[in-house]
Amino acid sequence: MNIDFLTFIVLGLACFRLTRLIVFDKITEFLRQPFFDEIAEENEDGTVEVYYLPKSTPIKKFIGELLSCYWCTGVWISAAVITGYLFLPALFVPIILVFAVAGLAAILESVVQLWI
Repeated sequence: MNIDFLTFIVLGLACFRLTRLIVFDKITEFLRQPFFDEIAEENEDGTVEVYYLPKSTPIKKFIGELLSCYWCTGVWISAAVITGYLFLPALFVPIILVFAVAGLAAILESVVQLWI
């Protein structure tokens, strides 16, 4: 297995974006919802904070804890992306490229927001 530096960066950006998509983004909330109980608490200033706790059944709790941990989910996403890249490159390379570009765009947007 020989992965050059540019490929490593592209794979890293794709894993970064895909992990954020699964763990944080609104569009994938339906994937996380079966594994969490939603708890809303009102702060002293009247704002409502929503907390997500993993459900109590063993499998749902395991998956909920996995999805609530960015680092844990990132390891599994990275394993899947690299496995796909190595064994099914014709299928995975275009998908990886899309997520890598989206990851770079997200990072650039964050930097721009800091400057504004």
